[in-house]
Amino acid sequence: MTKLYSASPRVAIACGGTGGHFFPGVAVGEALKEMGAKVMLLISPKKIDRLAAQAMDGYEIQEIPAVAFSSRSPMTFLHGFWHALKSTSDAYKEKPPNAVLAMGGFTSAAPIVLGKRYGVATFLHESNAIPGRANRLLAPLVDEIFIGLEAARNRFLNTSATVTGTPVRSEFTDLNKTACRIRLGLDVRRSVLLIMGGSQGARGVNELLLAALPSLKRIRPDLQLLHLAGKGEMERVRRVYERAKMEVTIHEFLADMPAALGAADVAVSRAGASSLAELAAARLPALLLPYPLAADDHQRHNARGFMAAGGAVVMEQTESPERLVCFIERVFEKSQDMRMSLARLDTSGAAGRVAARVLAGCSSTRQNLKLMAALA
Repeated sequence: MTKLYSASPRVAIACGGTGGHFFPGVAVGEALKEMGAKVMLLISPKKIDRLAAQAMDGYEIQEIPAVAFSSRSPMTFLHGFWHALKSTSDAYKEKPPNAVLAMGGFTSAAPIVLGKRYGVATFLHESNAIPGRANRLLAPLVDEIFIGLEAARNRFLNTSATVTGTPVRSEFTDLNKTACRIRLGLDVRRSVLLIMGGSQGARGVNELLLAALPSLKRIRPDLQLLHLAGKGEMERVRRVYERAKMEVTIHEFLADMPAALGAADVAVSRAGASSLAELAAARLPALLLPYPLAADDHQRHNARGFMAAGGAVVMEQTESPERLVCFIERVFEKSQDMRMSLARLDTSGAAGRVAARVLAGCSSTRQNLKLMAALA
């Protein structure tokens, strides 16, 4: 192989598996492109990754096998990891990166391992207060760690951690409510409640919200609902709304999340760190329902920090539907004060901070030809 690095640095961003990895990765990718870099997104074959990637322009997209770690079936993990290594190696041979950035999850494992082996700059970003298992394992291999919250700093073996905040796409800032409602076909004059359970925790949010519809309809009869139902839930959710005779706009997955947050007055949301960062950037008050099965209970830790700063109200999923309606009403009542708190929580400059550090790492390795020699 004789291909040398081009004048523009190339960065591979491993961001597959969940929206919480993908969209912060894209936010950094946007900043890198503005700084003159070429960006390759390494995603999983999951439907959510493919749907999200379809809406992204100007990126090289490469699918690599999803690798789920389980101590009960280590051979399955090793088999998947071997295929991920091969797929990533093929991608690197075709378009060698100057740096690799991992956004979390075991889809990041092969890109970081190969990046380290070939001598390019390696980085990872952790958004949550409690780092994920993949990031904890990969931490000793990378040159620098970026964290969204100070609470995560002492949870890595690698102590070179920089607090950057969680990257958010620029589209989430300075949103126009009227324009966003028109984009989604909503009435511009009526309040909007956004319901979103994320890629993993949608069913629990759906169950609680649907049980609360009669009470919600009685208290706020003119409320419009924008419901992101999640994988496999859309038709079931639609039928419940029809029986309740309530107006709703339902999507399984919505690529235009800036429009959704911009259109809403209040959100009911899980408490993944990337979702919280987007809520802050959009100044959208929310009722947070931490996903109870999240690894190391990290969503509850995220939500508590957000609530302590005045940016959200938090409720457990085990509460009654009637309590849900009371909490939603509380958010509506406190929304003005919460928006002021959200402005202080906004980390929308994080993408630029991460991109600048990654490019600095690229500069230190631009003349390093170990990758070319290893892949020749």
